[in-house]
Amino acid sequence: MRSYFGLIILFTAYSYTSPVFAKTCAESAADKKLTGAAKSSFLKKCEKDMKVACEASANEKKLTGTVRNSHIIKCVKDASNS
Repeated sequence: MRSYFGLIILFTAYSYTSPVFAKTCAESAADKKLTGAAKSSFLKKCEKDMKVACEASANEKKLTGTVRNSHIIKCVKDASNS
């Protein structure tokens, strides 16, 4: 019974949708035709900004613990297109 509860929590964490971003970080870098150090710097800042936005999303949804962490990780991954 306990393992089912864990699966439900995990499924719930991934069922929350990420904030909708107009473009991923990688798409934005490509649009700006960034290369080398400029691209790396841009992607690092973009991913940092996305993490802040994803944390705000988790706060709005009042997520805690493992569900919150899973939501933030998935949200950042989706937004940064890593």
